[in-house]
Amino acid sequence: MMFTLPELGYAFDALEPTIDAKTMEIHHGKHHQGYVDNLNKAVEGTDLEGKSIEEICKTGTDKAAVRNNGGGHFNHSLFWEILTPGGSKEPVGNVKAALENYGGFDKFKTDFTEAAKTRFGSGWAWLCKKSDGSVAVCSTPNQDNPLMPVADCEGNPVLGLDVWEHAYYLNYQNRRPDYVTSFFDVINWDKVEEKFNK
Repeated sequence: MMFTLPELGYAFDALEPTIDAKTMEIHHGKHHQGYVDNLNKAVEGTDLEGKSIEEICKTGTDKAAVRNNGGGHFNHSLFWEILTPGGSKEPVGNVKAALENYGGFDKFKTDFTEAAKTRFGSGWAWLCKKSDGSVAVCSTPNQDNPLMPVADCEGNPVLGLDVWEHAYYLNYQNRRPDYVTSFFDVINWDKVEEKFNK
């Protein structure tokens, strides 16, 4: 089974002005496609061939090419899914309840924004569901994610924000905080809820 680039489900310009069409086109069609191609090469002929991307993130990250490209594929696949034109503004259902237990939606926004803004260099900010059903906010470097044993935080990622410069630089240049703030305008909380309930 070869990994393939997932469809976006919306047009490149559908997330404007938060994310511009040219950034989406390059990010999806060049960067993510590169991770897919390199992941397929890295797992071909190994014991990881045929495993799901989740299994690869959990068990196959001792090899740099698998860690970087497997993470890149998993992370971006989740990222495209939890974006939607116009956003759905606020969490729903079990995610909403978990965030209330966390300290409220405003506390989550503050903590998530801080995790995204202060991640040095390239990486990701995450909202994760822990094994006890509670949630945690954290960030990881490069293409690492909380499924990986090497991550400083653990849990099942249900929301992620790409803070690599390729995700925002054409539109925001060095203004990562503005990009992070705008991200909340295009979150698909119904999809986050779906991932939380799996």
